[in-house]
Amino acid sequence: MPIPAKVTKHLDANKVKYDVVPHKTVFTVYDLAQTLKIKMNGIIKTLLVKADKEYVLTVLPAHVRLDLVALKKTLKAKVVRLAKEKEMQLQFKVKPGAMTPFGSLHKVAVVMDTSLAKAEKVLLGAGTFTESLRMKMKDYVKLEKPTVAKISSKK
Repeated sequence: MPIPAKVTKHLDANKVKYDVVPHKTVFTVYDLAQTLKIKMNGIIKTLLVKADKEYVLTVLPAHVRLDLVALKKTLKAKVVRLAKEKEMQLQFKVKPGAMTPFGSLHKVAVVMDTSLAKAEKVLLGAGTFTESLRMKMKDYVKLEKPTVAKISSKK
């Protein structure tokens, strides 16, 4: 399954440089790290959450856990939970596990963990289970303009 055209069009239209990284079919960031023989802290995972009535993308290193309490404070929300798989399919037309970290593409806000601010190049989801994207973190931040906050805790 190739990268969805809307993802590459979005990146190309915004003049974002990226490399396509093909790999065997994987469904988790752990499997991706094992397949490509890279450390999990070099991979970004994207989690869709529902904060009150709004959807928000959270972006954090693959080796940490999302801290829902910290995210709730950051968003000043009453209720924050992980989105259900059905919500991903209905609202965003993506398969669970194939969410891209591009909130601008999905018209939702992005909250990025502070630990990613120091990263240079990262591997991130491309909307497919057989290819990922490698890009400079500064280019991602420039494109997405995420809220940066401490939203992770160690696993």
